[in-house]
Amino acid sequence: MVKNSEVFSRRILTFPAVRPCGSVSSTTLLASLINLAHIICGYKSKIIYTNRRNSREFIRLVEVLLIFLEEIRSGSSEISSSVFLSLSELHFIFQRVQYLLEDCTRNDARVLMLMKAEQVSNQFRVLIRAIALALEILPLNSVDVSAEVKELVELVRRQATKARFEIEPNDKRVSEKILTILSQFKEQIVPEPSDLKWVLGNLGIRSWSESNKEVKFFDSEIGLEWLTTEKRDVGILSSLMGFMIYCRCTLFDAVESESIRQFDRFCSSEVIKCLNVDDFQCPISLEIMTDPVTVATGHTYDRSSILKWFRSGNRTCPKTGKKLICTDLVPNLALKLLTKQYCLENCIPFADHQESEMRNRDKKGTVIAGSVSTEKAVKMVANFLVGRLVDGTNEEQNKAAHEIRLLTKTSFFNRSCLVESGAIPHLLDLLSSADSLTRENAIAALLNLSKNAKSKRIIVENGGLELILNVLKDGARMVARQQAAGVLFYLASVEEYRILIGENPEIIPSLIELLWDGTNRGKKNALVAIFGLIMYPDNHWRVLSAGLVPLLVNLLPSFEREDLVIDSMAVLATLAEKLDGTMAVLSAGALPLIVGILSSSTSRVAKEYCASLLLSLCINGGADVVPVLVKNPSLVESLYSLLTEGSSRASRNASSLIRILHDFNEKISSGLMTPALPREQFIHVR
Repeated sequence: MVKNSEVFSRRILTFPAVRPCGSVSSTTLLASLINLAHIICGYKSKIIYTNRRNSREFIRLVEVLLIFLEEIRSGSSEISSSVFLSLSELHFIFQRVQYLLEDCTRNDARVLMLMKAEQVSNQFRVLIRAIALALEILPLNSVDVSAEVKELVELVRRQATKARFEIEPNDKRVSEKILTILSQFKEQIVPEPSDLKWVLGNLGIRSWSESNKEVKFFDSEIGLEWLTTEKRDVGILSSLMGFMIYCRCTLFDAVESESIRQFDRFCSSEVIKCLNVDDFQCPISLEIMTDPVTVATGHTYDRSSILKWFRSGNRTCPKTGKKLICTDLVPNLALKLLTKQYCLENCIPFADHQESEMRNRDKKGTVIAGSVSTEKAVKMVANFLVGRLVDGTNEEQNKAAHEIRLLTKTSFFNRSCLVESGAIPHLLDLLSSADSLTRENAIAALLNLSKNAKSKRIIVENGGLELILNVLKDGARMVARQQAAGVLFYLASVEEYRILIGENPEIIPSLIELLWDGTNRGKKNALVAIFGLIMYPDNHWRVLSAGLVPLLVNLLPSFEREDLVIDSMAVLATLAEKLDGTMAVLSAGALPLIVGILSSSTSRVAKEYCASLLLSLCINGGADVVPVLVKNPSLVESLYSLLTEGSSRASRNASSLIRILHDFNEKISSGLMTPALPREQFIHVR
């Protein structure tokens, strides 16, 4: 399970400090305060990118106070209540200082911290005034420390009272230069590379990977901002992300080899790689959570499920059974982002209301860029990258394909810009490159671009099917093969192209081969591509003749991922709608497997496909199927659960199946039919 699913991500420049409990002992409070002071002093050795002088001045004052705190701890006298109050206030302030210094030293948020330099200096000013006030109420005469230390504390108090902590001149100059460059983007003026290098140099950003960290940070912040009600910072965050994308794409000649080889670390974090669909399921509904919220016990549920639980009169945590004093729900934004990313990586639908709202804002299906400067910057980047694809060296073409791969991963707007700039024909040319990494970057970029409505026609009209088939058949790099299958899935969403793909005698066998020997991601892409193809009736017999059904029946028991089971059942259910599909499913001995999945699966969707499949088998092969099904006592129970818990379609299918089974039993009971003895022995898939 997700180990940290209940841990909330702290937004930058937020300070979730907690005041010490009044019942805590003075010894514990003092030890914790000293520990905080040591942590703050530890930032002295770290690189501080903005507000350097303010940060170091604050650390210096805390170093002095640390001497005072250490001497209190070594003393023998008891701490009075008034001293305890002052130390508690310092503890609260030191927590906030730690968070602020943590943000000032982040190596992926340098640009944003620069642009918020004035806000940061104001925070330092507020915190130093708070320290002055805490020391003002501290009765020094009642504290068992030396006179010299008391003088130091008094000195800190006076300095804290007078400290100004203003924005530093260089921070102001660099932030003004960024604003100038953003204005140039709006006017479609290409900024001077020297200006860009000067800005990045002041922030210590000197490589592709460092600039990429900034882009990833902004992407994450924008995602979190869209989850808020106000969305007030979307514009500036988008503008700064556009600035960093432009810098990353135009200033650095090459992507570090490690960054290319480990591209999946950008697309899905190490956490995502270790997870499966179970990690994102609501403990109540067992469905993927679209709006995860956390209750007072720290456990997370989907909002709709836990609200339904509360409306039923329950005031306990469903997992622990503990009574909830407070039923407030806290949005688990970190888990929601992880869930969205996992679903995106695994082609699983995710009903995101914010994303739907964004889609609706543009009837063409391209989301707004977030700001005018971002829009113009991305268009300039798109033209730059296409120029590199056309006239660049092999290394420059590879980097351009890699940049397009990154830009088009999650952004509708970026895809639209690159399609309009003419990137697709040149990426198709790279599929014939002798360099396997260049082919991989190109096919991954095409996979992302194929989600755009216009791109499918461009790919097909430029001879893309044969080129994609060559990648699909390439045994050298499995990643490229599974991405080629993904492109075919998106192309198969157009009926005209389903026909063209099916008529190619090599594509369906190649997809089935990937299903046999591919990774989980490869199997997933092959299944969804095949599912798209069989939406065209003439592709049914092609898939059947290629031996898909017996292969699926053999593979199903080995699938550990629920989404692979769901996709397999969807394919089998579609094929079984026709008589030849039903015969293939029955000949492969799939019937007991289907019933086992219906009884044991925790996925409602998988159960619904099982019901649909069983109904088709009963209709098309009733004489062989119904006598077998009535012998399984758990089947009717599973069908009745679908009647109440499934979708309307699943309820209809379950109702029809129950009626068929009842009719058969009535005929047996009335002597109108002799019961057949089925040869199959049921096994239950666990």
